[in-house]
Amino acid sequence: MPERHSARAILSLVADDGSFRELPHPARASRPDGPLAWRGYDASRARAAARTGEEESAVCGTARVEGTPAVLIAFEFGFLGGSLGERTGDRLEAAYEHARAHRLPVVPLVATGGSRMQEGMLALTQLQRVARQSVLTREAGLPQIAVLRDPTTGGGWATLGAGADVVLALPGAQVGFAGSRVRPPDADPAAYTAQAQVAAGAADAVVPPERLKRTLGLWLRLLTVPAAEALPPPALGLAGLPCTGWEAVQRARSPERPRAQAYLDAWFTHRLGISGDRCGGTDPEGMLCGFGERDGRSVAYAAQTGTATRPAGYRTAARLIRLADRLGIPVLTLVDTPGAANDAEAERQGAGPAIAEVFGAVAAARVPLTTLVIGEGGSGGALALAAPGNTWATPDSYFSVIAPELAAAILKRPQQEVETTAEQLRIRPQDLVELGVVRGIVDHPPSWPRR
Repeated sequence: MPERHSARAILSLVADDGSFRELPHPARASRPDGPLAWRGYDASRARAAARTGEEESAVCGTARVEGTPAVLIAFEFGFLGGSLGERTGDRLEAAYEHARAHRLPVVPLVATGGSRMQEGMLALTQLQRVARQSVLTREAGLPQIAVLRDPTTGGGWATLGAGADVVLALPGAQVGFAGSRVRPPDADPAAYTAQAQVAAGAADAVVPPERLKRTLGLWLRLLTVPAAEALPPPALGLAGLPCTGWEAVQRARSPERPRAQAYLDAWFTHRLGISGDRCGGTDPEGMLCGFGERDGRSVAYAAQTGTATRPAGYRTAARLIRLADRLGIPVLTLVDTPGAANDAEAERQGAGPAIAEVFGAVAAARVPLTTLVIGEGGSGGALALAAPGNTWATPDSYFSVIAPELAAAILKRPQQEVETTAEQLRIRPQDLVELGVVRGIVDHPPSWPRR
């Protein structure tokens, strides 16, 4: 079993020394044994208070994390299993209201078994209060970063945890809607872990305790200090333009040219990735999404890696673009895919709706969005990530309505006419500029007019 930090211990772990200030406790009239007159409830609360030194299952306050101010909500699992009751809801609501009033991000440090049985449905309805506060904070353009501790189950997971913009988890933490005492007896316990939630796309990363403060601090900085505009990465590939359409295809497919990882590494001084589409899928081999820092300012990125992008990759990119738009952070997209994955499993996973999500997120974005085509631009699976009117290309890239081989097949042309078809499609970077599909070519040294 992983180490279970108390609320004060986890606050001490992440907050800068001496910076934590507890928020005032909202007053609520006391009734004997609570709202249900549950016999022995007052005695249970008294024992929990004596054991933990806390008056309730959540400790809320403000602090700096690596220099960035935030509202921290730390659950005390030792107090009736970190369960939510009416007084817990009062504290959480007040914490969120303080965050909005002072324009502070919110960090729930979750460790809870769910709603408090001794308060019945009145305890369960606290989840609606929490959900509303989370939505209001989201609409206010403030980030929420959850840290999942052991255990994070029930409504606490389904609101404060899974509802956050970025979800981090401590190693070995039990994470799942069903707690250990209520799940099916034959259920695989490995499915109810932090690692399993990351693999299923429900959480972004597992972070060891010794790295939690630094990681959380960087996330807070990345999500609260946006750049004024999206700036492009440097051109890392070959100089000079391809002479023919087929040469453009060959250059884009060359294993020697740099991929997204190289561009991101060259551009950002620091970056952290998000993972997962929040509905059961990840595409780590096909799509890299996250936030990076350059010159002390943040830019979001969604970058294809040169492989066929899977539905989970598109949904993760859509999630990234919507989050960046809400937080006012400009977005950089790197296009590099032969096309969307088109196997039967991709269709079962909703390839069409997933691509539609990205088209919609790009179309609705209010922040500056810039695209650089760094390799293959294969059909709608590539176009979905492209910023209308602000897409650029490198010399070792192409963009096409369809791959030349597939175009020839559709047109019932023999294999030897593939190169001719590539030429007819006019897919070279310079062709795309002439056609008005891209604004320009980023060459050595990169010449990039600001928007």
